[in-house]
Amino acid sequence: MDMTRPAGAPLVASHRQRLAIFCFLLTALFMATLDNQIVSTALPTIAAEFGQLERFGWVGSAYLLATSATMPVYGKLGDLFGRKYVMIAAIVIFTVGSLTCGLAWSMDSLIASRVLQGMGGGGIMVSIFSINADLFEARERAKYQSYSSLVIMASGSVGPLLGGTMSELFGWRSIFLINLPIGIIALTGILLLLPYRRPVRRPKIDYVGAILLAATVTSFVAWADSVTLFGSLFAWQSLMIVASGMLCAALWIVVEARVPEPIVPLKLFRDSTFSLFLIIAFCSGGVAIGMVNYFALFLQTTTGLSPSSAGLFFIGATSGIVIGSLSAGRLISITGRYKPFAIAGMTLNIAALFLFSQLAAGTPLSIIFALMFLQGLAIGFGQQAPIIGVQNSAPHDDVGAATGAVTLTRMAGASVAISLYGAIVAAGLRGVEANIPGVAEIGSLTPQMLLDLPATARLAVQHVYAGAFTSVFTTAAIIAAAGLLAGLFLKPVRLPPARHADKPDVK
Repeated sequence: MDMTRPAGAPLVASHRQRLAIFCFLLTALFMATLDNQIVSTALPTIAAEFGQLERFGWVGSAYLLATSATMPVYGKLGDLFGRKYVMIAAIVIFTVGSLTCGLAWSMDSLIASRVLQGMGGGGIMVSIFSINADLFEARERAKYQSYSSLVIMASGSVGPLLGGTMSELFGWRSIFLINLPIGIIALTGILLLLPYRRPVRRPKIDYVGAILLAATVTSFVAWADSVTLFGSLFAWQSLMIVASGMLCAALWIVVEARVPEPIVPLKLFRDSTFSLFLIIAFCSGGVAIGMVNYFALFLQTTTGLSPSSAGLFFIGATSGIVIGSLSAGRLISITGRYKPFAIAGMTLNIAALFLFSQLAAGTPLSIIFALMFLQGLAIGFGQQAPIIGVQNSAPHDDVGAATGAVTLTRMAGASVAISLYGAIVAAGLRGVEANIPGVAEIGSLTPQMLLDLPATARLAVQHVYAGAFTSVFTTAAIIAAAGLLAGLFLKPVRLPPARHADKPDVK
């Protein structure tokens, strides 16, 4: 099946200028995506300074909530007002949020500042993919969006190591304040080089729809994190959060069907490509982003590796992501077909996660490294298709909204999966301390404490964790299988061939 829907002319005619703009966009993207990972290793230090260890999880959750809730809104604002100034606003908000985080005087002020940061980070992550759609035609876009995806994955790989190092050398506030010069550089480059394309339609903002969508997303992400709040996903407080989310979702659908400029136009769902890729994005977020921290925990608790040694194993995953992402981007650019890569990515994910579920404590490290590479390859192969697919299926005026929706869905899948995996690990560890001499609470063991245990006790702990992770990896494989099923139902679309415009379409 060939798609012949016409595309708008590229925003910039000069290839050199497009590359320069793209580099500044990647700088902003790296800054925003790194911040969700860099804080993880500094959290114990932050909690110790403010004396509120029980609330340190919200430093990360607040950022994720704000990011997820604002993504679709930014996508729509870009469609209505032009992507340049929306991107600039997002960078400014993020940079100001970074400053207030670095100056935080209490846990409450830090959490509030992380919300502000997340409001900017969500706009950066959505806007860059929408701007790519303006800069590059469909087939060429696949190649450049592979670079964008690489930046996201690279930030996830180096973030924890960088956060721990900077926190130790310069104090935890440095991990936020370093964003100030980076944000100023990215802002200056985009302000000077990126042309402004004025939207052809008159801006009309769906304020009610935006509020309801933000409330819906916040409710479900908060429900996913309710294990830390109420002890269970099915406590009555958790179920009340779900009920409020469902009510907001129902009201949002009613509002979106009536307003002239909905945040996420319901007409997008008429094309099955959009709906199926939302499912795929949700599942890929769960098995890619959602598994990162748990791979690190698995390595440190079942193999006896130190945190720094365990970090080296992410070289295998990162290498796989690089090879898979670049290969998929170039092949999609050449063939114009993205469905095979969505299917291949999910299939490899299922295989890698199933093999991980079969590993026992004491498995040779070379096997684990090979499986990390396979998992990275799976992520790289599959991460291009959702954004390219929805951007190609959506009308040009709704590209930003479609991009925001698929990015939001991926983040939502990650947040739900993170809490689900955490609940599974906690269930696997519950009540086993009495059977291991010298271990009062297995969940409080640091990697160094684990290494200091007698050999018999250390091996017992490793076996307990290996058993808990069997269920985690099996659950992740099931999530990937759901994504594969959705991928099989995709239409065999072929992207239109590239054409080269002589003049930019700028007003």
